[in-house]
Amino acid sequence: MKILIIAVAGGCLAVSAMSFATQSADASAQIAIDWNQEVLGLAEAEDGFLTLKGLRTVTMMHLAMHDALNSVNGRYATYAFDQGRPEAAAVTAAVEAAYRVAISQYPDQENSLGALHKQAVPLHPTDPRIKAGIELGAEAARAILLQRQDDGWDSDAEYQWHPMAPGVYAEFNEHSGTPQGFIFGAGWGGAKGFALTSADQFRAPPPPAIDSEEYTRAFNEVKEVGRFQSMVRTPDQSHLALWWKDFAENSHNRLARDLVAREKLDLMDATRLFALLNMSIFDAYVSSFNNKFFYNHWRPYTAIRWAANDGNPATQAEETWTNLHRHTYAFPSYPSAHGTACAAAMLAFEEVFGSDFSFTMRNPRVDIAGPFSGKIEMHPATREFSRFSDAAMECGLSRVYLGIHFRYDSTEGVALGQKVGSHVIEKALTIN
Repeated sequence: MKILIIAVAGGCLAVSAMSFATQSADASAQIAIDWNQEVLGLAEAEDGFLTLKGLRTVTMMHLAMHDALNSVNGRYATYAFDQGRPEAAAVTAAVEAAYRVAISQYPDQENSLGALHKQAVPLHPTDPRIKAGIELGAEAARAILLQRQDDGWDSDAEYQWHPMAPGVYAEFNEHSGTPQGFIFGAGWGGAKGFALTSADQFRAPPPPAIDSEEYTRAFNEVKEVGRFQSMVRTPDQSHLALWWKDFAENSHNRLARDLVAREKLDLMDATRLFALLNMSIFDAYVSSFNNKFFYNHWRPYTAIRWAANDGNPATQAEETWTNLHRHTYAFPSYPSAHGTACAAAMLAFEEVFGSDFSFTMRNPRVDIAGPFSGKIEMHPATREFSRFSDAAMECGLSRVYLGIHFRYDSTEGVALGQKVGSHVIEKALTIN
């Protein structure tokens, strides 16, 4: 076994290079866990997950790692790069692929990314298998980066504001804390998905008419269970409303890291899980936001305060109403992006662990209100689930108890996420 000496602040750290015995796709999954946590940590520090950059990066990274590993053992279908390289050192290839993708998106983070890279990839390799692994990882990274060029992840889309009318999204910058005229995420619905054939591939059905019984029920429900000081919301509903506020890419990747370690997945299967998971979340956001701006449906905050003008005699206005966390996100309501992302993500877990699977999920800290409001500790920090589908539905409905979505926003979001997640699983990284 070779020993690498890596310079670190204050001295040197001796790190063992991977032996041939561990240079296979069934090596420890800790490498995938470490890279996942590192890149998402950089993303949260840079923009708080308010752009698609971190999610896009971690998706590309795990796909490049997957393709590199798969080129060595051929266990699954590849995504963007398909070359048989059984002679290459698999772990070296995976780490090289991860590093190349991550540093391309976060070039100013060489200190942290470079240190993680050097733990598994020697600076001056002499062994042919290690050299082949480095070359393989670099090629896998180039393939996915080339495929994702000009994918529109950060593009802007022009939004046309409409006059106040029943059901029409309206500005509420006093509640969203955003500048007048600002709208979030209009460009997300036009980004290129990782498995979607088009951003509008899955069109949700229209939201209920404002004068319908379904709308009236949803209006009255969120008005009572979602208000700031509700007399009907239970303590558990208040807890789950706040607990699920964490961004899906943050909370679900945390769950993935926990389950990968608990279930002792090998590196290949762990990398595939991370890739499927993040593809599903990314495509769920694209599909959800495409639907949001197609329907341009209003939020409960506007609907309840403006109900005297909605043409529905069964809805009563409350001009001072506010919701549980005293904030509403500045983009249309229908369908729920959170419900869509959670449902799509949970199907990725089902693909790997099965549907009848008990687990504990951690969300230790969440935003007090909207972005930049600071964090609060959750007590308890965990919730227990018997099935992934149960967690998906609770996630979707949490937005009703939070007071930022109608029930139909949430249930249709979950249904949309199930379609997106099923499509990802059917089309990507399938078993050979």
